[in-house]
Amino acid sequence: MIGGVSISDLATRVGQTPFYAYDKQRITQRIKLVKQVLPAEIKLHYALKANPMPELVQHVASLLDGFDLASGGEMKIALNSKMPAQAISFAGPGKSLSELRNAITEGITINLESTLELERVSTLASELDITPRVAIRVNPDFELKSSGMKMGGGPSPFGIDAEKVPEVLHQLKKAPVDFLGFHIFSGSQNLNANAIMEAQTKTLQLAYELAAHAPSPVRLLNIGGGFGIPYFPGDSPLDIVSIGKHLQSLLPEFTTRLPEAKLIIELGRYLVGEAGVYVCKITDKKISRGQVFYVTDGGLHHHLAASGNFGQVIRKNYPIVIGTKMNSSASETASVVGPLCTPLDKLADKMPLAKADIGDLVAILQSGAYGLTASPTGFLSHPLPAEILI
Repeated sequence: MIGGVSISDLATRVGQTPFYAYDKQRITQRIKLVKQVLPAEIKLHYALKANPMPELVQHVASLLDGFDLASGGEMKIALNSKMPAQAISFAGPGKSLSELRNAITEGITINLESTLELERVSTLASELDITPRVAIRVNPDFELKSSGMKMGGGPSPFGIDAEKVPEVLHQLKKAPVDFLGFHIFSGSQNLNANAIMEAQTKTLQLAYELAAHAPSPVRLLNIGGGFGIPYFPGDSPLDIVSIGKHLQSLLPEFTTRLPEAKLIIELGRYLVGEAGVYVCKITDKKISRGQVFYVTDGGLHHHLAASGNFGQVIRKNYPIVIGTKMNSSASETASVVGPLCTPLDKLADKMPLAKADIGDLVAILQSGAYGLTASPTGFLSHPLPAEILI
């Protein structure tokens, strides 16, 4: 069942396989949970890169305090939602001039990634006769331990090294921009609450140090997120209750030292990842030298992460079930593969599954984030999957 509808009925409704289905109620419940756990003073933003499906973005716009973008394409989706432009920020190295121009025109906050980007924004500001809203993205001098993907702490294309930020802040005094604050993000997909709390403490301390060099009072501090979800055997859900209590303990000093600043948590995967399912159909079943293969019409071109080729060092199986045989007692060890002519197109490797037949539907769980738009959809020119918000 997905969103209260059986997987077979949903496939009929969609009219094709493969497809992604996102459960609207589960997303709403997750956002409510996070808001209940975090201190009320903290603003909750959604990172569109996790899942930019327009209908999904429209749905969460009224539930959250802001959006964070990483491309001009995401900017269009965000601006077509109910989220006001003043609550949207734009990060990412290598922003094009047209992207910067559009962000300035719309009033979106630009997270500056380099001194050259500051120069470009300043030039555009003069040309457009608009004062851009800017924050500095900081590459911290520490990392988020136990992260699935590190985004800071060492040499990085993301942000400006912390030790160089004071010099850039000095340059801002002469730049035709409206300085708002800092974006300090150190890692993602983390299930270790203690590591996240340690990074949050260090992030706030770094912000206090940098604020002393700022040309004006800090009004915004985005400390990222990093909240992970469990994918594999042995993974435990993140203890966000402890994180919420820890943030509450940090607030008195924060409000004293940065009294004009709003504190932002930016989440993507944690809000939508567990609400999504990727569904594909078994089109062939074969045995090769004793190994069972379920051949499907889906694959890595739609779901790169499930194939193990999106950040995994050692391949692990995503949680996968035979969606049309959930109550079956018959099982067998099988590999689930796609139609692509490459050995990389493997969605499950020698995994115990319900015994399936041609026509059965395979469901890959935990697929609400970094699924379709994180995959090489043009590889071998197969059709795109559908997406549905239910």
